[in-house]
Amino acid sequence: MQQQPAYRLNPDFWRNRRVLVTGHTGFTGGWLSLWLARMGAKVTGYALAPEAPSLFASLELERDLISNIADLTDRTMLESAVRVARPEIVIHLAAQALVRQAHATPVETFATNVMGTVNLLEALRGVDSVQAVVAVTSDKVYLNRSLKRGYHEDDPLGGREPYSASKACAEIAVEAYRHSYFAANGPAIATARAGNIVGGGDWAADRLVPDAIRAFEAGNALRIRNPNATRPWQHVLEAACGYLTLAERLVEAPEANSGGWNFGPNHDDNRSVAWIADEMVKLWGQGAAWHLENRVDAPFEEQLLAVNADKAASRLGWRTRWNVEEALQRTVPWYRAQLGDRPMRRLSLDQIEEYADAA
Repeated sequence: MQQQPAYRLNPDFWRNRRVLVTGHTGFTGGWLSLWLARMGAKVTGYALAPEAPSLFASLELERDLISNIADLTDRTMLESAVRVARPEIVIHLAAQALVRQAHATPVETFATNVMGTVNLLEALRGVDSVQAVVAVTSDKVYLNRSLKRGYHEDDPLGGREPYSASKACAEIAVEAYRHSYFAANGPAIATARAGNIVGGGDWAADRLVPDAIRAFEAGNALRIRNPNATRPWQHVLEAACGYLTLAERLVEAPEANSGGWNFGPNHDDNRSVAWIADEMVKLWGQGAAWHLENRVDAPFEEQLLAVNADKAASRLGWRTRWNVEEALQRTVPWYRAQLGDRPMRRLSLDQIEEYADAA
């Protein structure tokens, strides 16, 4: 059977629509904010200050949106920003998103990921303009039973280390607010769980792709602590498209599209860390290499993670457009261009347009 074309976002839906993006200074938030600006949305951002090197600066996003630099745990600032923005759509991306940092700072991680989400939902209770909320969590929210089939949205939530546990708690908080405060006359609320995201502009420490870029640029070998761990890899635009598609559908059919949604790659794109490293070495070329880092103090990490996105494909029309090889083929040149001082806003807009036009 021939596969139906992927759902295409509707620019008319977003034109002049007020959108609040938390985490706009981050990796996914930066790409998503640029895409929204391209479609004519009126974007307000709320996030911590960007760290150098900054995707926010590379994309010149200050010209596209109103930027609030503040912490999710500052409830007074958050409520004020929400009241001023009067958003129609909210896409909640702000989080402490690093597994090893969560292990080192569990209290701060739970404060940001759980209470930060609660603070946002509480702020939205007093704003009648909001039509839809997409709260982004993680593919790691599921109780990991090493299932090769990939986790479905109705599988039990859980977490055996602080990051995944904090994201599972955030899911529960969203569901509690949805049923307790928004079910009758509030906005439609959904959670989104994407796979491991790659793409240009991620400079976070302890993530495979930026760690590889830093090592290769310095002439060093990439050090890998867990080469056999398998993850569902996908380009950042796949996830961003999923969140935007879900927001459109929440406005169109609130009750039918509330709840949890997976946005993950095809099963064949669940690859090992070593496989990704090998591809990065090939794409970078001369001088690139990786080796195993044996560390006895490494925090616990699950070996096998996979999510099943059949629900998003059948009910939203969302599906992967770039496989993992294509994702990396667009990622490594992005970093080379950035390191070569090329204008990254134009290159990034070109990638968005290429992705949007893909079937």
